[in-house]
Amino acid sequence: MAMARGMITRMRNTVGAVILLRPPTTTIHTPSFHFPNGSLSPSKSHLYSFSSTFFRSFSHHFPDETTDEGATTDGWEEEDEAEPKIGDGGNGGGVALQNVPWGQRALSIAEEVLMQFNEDIKLFAFKTTPRGYVYVRLDKLTDEYGCPSMEELECYNQEYKKRLDEVGTLGEIPDDLALEVSSPGAERLLKVPDDISRFKGMPMRVCYTENIESNSPERDGVFLLDSIEKDAEMCVWKLADVKENRDPLRKGRPFSRKQKDWRLKLPFNLHRMVTLYLE
Repeated sequence: MAMARGMITRMRNTVGAVILLRPPTTTIHTPSFHFPNGSLSPSKSHLYSFSSTFFRSFSHHFPDETTDEGATTDGWEEEDEAEPKIGDGGNGGGVALQNVPWGQRALSIAEEVLMQFNEDIKLFAFKTTPRGYVYVRLDKLTDEYGCPSMEELECYNQEYKKRLDEVGTLGEIPDDLALEVSSPGAERLLKVPDDISRFKGMPMRVCYTENIESNSPERDGVFLLDSIEKDAEMCVWKLADVKENRDPLRKGRPFSRKQKDWRLKLPFNLHRMVTLYLE
């Protein structure tokens, strides 16, 4: 017996380690959704700039599941909480098909749908899982923070899901895939040197080592990009004027001359992780 088709749409605003979940205002059986106004509007809050808004779609109704604590969920398989890595298909960007036989076809459809949108919207990350989940993260190159609007994400979600369903009826891919379309949040990993020049002027958390030895201790700091020396394959960083770098005994005072003049020259290959920073 054919199962009822349904869709769940949620919006998540991610700020640092805080995740705010907004439940859908309609039931799973209706294709109509209401989007709250104001609280997530870019013009009302700068925090939206670093948010990770997502839209989820199910081809079929997934039965509710109960957690060990007794809470009821919608049955959605959350992404692994593993440490992000460049190319992991998640916060590290890139493509991760995880040996799923239909993954390449799903990816080609995602790229075809993307061609219907402006050239400034690109595929940041794409991942498929053996349980039939597809995760897409879209990057907007002309946005200061790389975040497409909610309308753009919703439109892509609808168009991509429509194409997945069409191809699924032909038997080329499973006909019961679950889809999540989102924008990269502040957790996105920045490639060195390709990405960091794009966000020059924004504080970044830089994890690094001082030499290539495996036992070299890892350090980190909140810096601003000063320059990139491409011939020397080196980044030059300076201290970002954030609370973490200020002397608590000099509350309200500007950086000292020594702090303003401080520079860290770091070869490309000694960068371990670079992310956008939220104070």
